[in-house]
Amino acid sequence: MEADLVTRAGIPFDTIPAAGLHGVGLRALPRNLGQLMRGYFAARRILRAFQPDALFFTGGYLAAPMAGAGRRIPTLLYVPDIEPGLALKALARFADRITVTAADSQAYFDQKVIVTGYPLRSDLMAWSRQKARAALGLSSRRPVLLVFGGSKGARSINQAVLAHLAALLELAEVVHISGQLDWEEIEKAEASLPSELKKRYHTFPYLHEMGKALAAADLVVCRAGASTLGELPFFGLPAVLVPYPYAWRYQKVNAEALARHGAAIILEDGRLQADLLDTVQVLLQNPGKRESMQAAMRSLARPQASQAIAHQLLDLAGVKSL
Repeated sequence: MEADLVTRAGIPFDTIPAAGLHGVGLRALPRNLGQLMRGYFAARRILRAFQPDALFFTGGYLAAPMAGAGRRIPTLLYVPDIEPGLALKALARFADRITVTAADSQAYFDQKVIVTGYPLRSDLMAWSRQKARAALGLSSRRPVLLVFGGSKGARSINQAVLAHLAALLELAEVVHISGQLDWEEIEKAEASLPSELKKRYHTFPYLHEMGKALAAADLVVCRAGASTLGELPFFGLPAVLVPYPYAWRYQKVNAEALARHGAAIILEDGRLQADLLDTVQVLLQNPGKRESMQAAMRSLARPQASQAIAHQLLDLAGVKSL
């Protein structure tokens, strides 16, 4: 996925072999250690050819071979989630600087961190609410509910929406980004709706211009990946967050941070079918509650995060001004 995105952006891309060690069984451990060693030598070759002035890490086991090979090069870590992953925790001891999305991350580090916020793509900032709603074909005076589950979708969220679809469409216009895996089922559900409700159901397997969906919405139901810490505050979008239950606890910690500030409500994945409709109904029928959540969410926004991280990288590389 990264290879395609980086290549499409016109940025040179290279790869190294690597494998994880955390939670790996004894049978796979020797093979994975061998992969990391091969990655170390591949990283050394890349560094000799590229001659970087600074290294930038955002986590993952791929960072380990490159960090070992480039241990004498100034290093910046960026922690997207509130809680750093195992690789970032290990690399932090050797980093020259650590940047984080939110101040809550300081609790996981002994050294001082620099709070920058979560970097946003510039295309997200191009959408006003009026422009976004026109682009999506939203025309009624009902509030807009956005539902999505990440780039591949989230089956449990999709199933909960389909279980209460007619009732949700009585409350709101629904923009549902389902992911490709459940798309056929979503299409069948849409086709079976009465014509009046069908007009209020706007479905996509994937949406490249995510900014228009976020700008158009009054409430969102989604997972709690790192991007929610930047995108939802930027749009001041109240959220019902459903942390993915099978990815350590990163999403749970992210969701708890937003809920602690009064910007989001947490709904456990296992309670989706039972509680989704009531939770959404309470929020959609209570504009005052949504307004207070919106203000709390917007107070967490750091729209200059990209520039702040870039400034730290340039400074490490010895560039004082552009």
